[in-house]
Amino acid sequence: MADLAVIKPHMDIIGADGAHLGTVDRVEGDRIKMTRVDSGSHADHHHYLSGGLVAAVEENTVRLSAAAASAALLEEEESGEALADRKD
Repeated sequence: MADLAVIKPHMDIIGADGAHLGTVDRVEGDRIKMTRVDSGSHADHHHYLSGGLVAAVEENTVRLSAAAASAALLEEEESGEALADRKD
């Protein structure tokens, strides 16, 4: 896992495949809080990514170890619940 302390607001979040996944709002603990606009149909609140998915931080980019589509399946709610586990 990369050093999350170097991640700053408004950095791009890119999957291992080079596809854009979102934008950093800020780091909270060991997770990245994404901007609301990147939360798709859940745009009324933020989604989170585990810091364990971060492969590298390069200039203004957070590069993940998973492809963007796969990482999107691992997004979490503020509570830590996986989006894929939601039944709404």
